[in-house]
Amino acid sequence: MVPANVKLSKNELLLVCDETFILTKNNIIDKVYKLFGMLSNDFAKQLDEHTGFPEPEIFTKAPKIYKGEQYKSLPYVMLDHPRYFSNNDAFAIRSLFWWGNFFSITLHLSGRYAAMYGPAVIKSLHENETGDWYYCISENQWQHHFETNNYIIFSPSFFEISKAAAVQKDFIKIARKIPLQQWDDVYDFYTGNFGAILEMIKL
Repeated sequence: MVPANVKLSKNELLLVCDETFILTKNNIIDKVYKLFGMLSNDFAKQLDEHTGFPEPEIFTKAPKIYKGEQYKSLPYVMLDHPRYFSNNDAFAIRSLFWWGNFFSITLHLSGRYAAMYGPAVIKSLHENETGDWYYCISENQWQHHFETNNYIIFSPSFFEISKAAAVQKDFIKIARKIPLQQWDDVYDFYTGNFGAILEMIKL
């Protein structure tokens, strides 16, 4: 007799006997990989046209696509382009697919890059009144979910608070997301918001 703690429910038994579920899941992940590969090429073209980066070390590492199975117990795929991480500093634009949740794009700045670009980012968000950019309020810069203890919508009333936080915290993250149901719109979502981020960090 199988012990109770490893016994399968009816739904679990149906899934474990159905190979099409895993094959379909693998096919979806492969398509996200292809999507992010195409986006990386597009991002490279946008970066070539951008003149606001006085720090060449930001581009010393090639873009990278990662995948995993266990961000809050769900599969994910990430593209970092550009990506620069050291012990104290980070500059990255991260594209994320999170199974069952959303696509998102994040500007992640820490250390000297937060000090250098952070005020311009906050000012740009305030002046443009974009309405659907999220600002990270967590003390943990490595979380990607949009729960209220991690991100809040940036608003004009939040301007002074975020400006002060930009000075006090050693990192800044802003992000946008799009539901997975809008899969057909996601390419334009990424290319448009990547360009918007580049405009924010012009010095």
